[in-house]
Amino acid sequence: MLITRETDYALRILRALADGRRHNVKALCESEAVPQQFAYKILRRLTDAGLVKSVRGINGGTELTGDLGGITLLDVIRITESDSDISDCMNPEYHCTWSAKNCRKCTIHSRLCEIQQKLDQELAKVSIRELLENDCESQ
Repeated sequence: MLITRETDYALRILRALADGRRHNVKALCESEAVPQQFAYKILRRLTDAGLVKSVRGINGGTELTGDLGGITLLDVIRITESDSDISDCMNPEYHCTWSAKNCRKCTIHSRLCEIQQKLDQELAKVSIRELLENDCESQ
């Protein structure tokens, strides 16, 4: 699992929206250096997940629907990434050719599962609010 550009951009958008105000997409893109073509896609995913809402009209824009303290880094990764696993073999539908050929369980898969669980646990400990507070303190 890597934090891809989409997750990075989603975090930037959430950082801009953390002020509690409504922002239009153009302003979000300018303030957070997010390409507009990515912003719409990411905002759609954040909206579908219930993290943000869009308001139409002359004073429209995008705003948070709640507190970022209840949303974790793992949540954002799972919202923005189609695959958040460290290896393809984490997918239950994955067919391991090595395991089939050798008629036994792959020890690499077992170890990667343990690592994936630990990684997910660590990512789930970090709220977006906490992540942003640390970001602001380091500047």
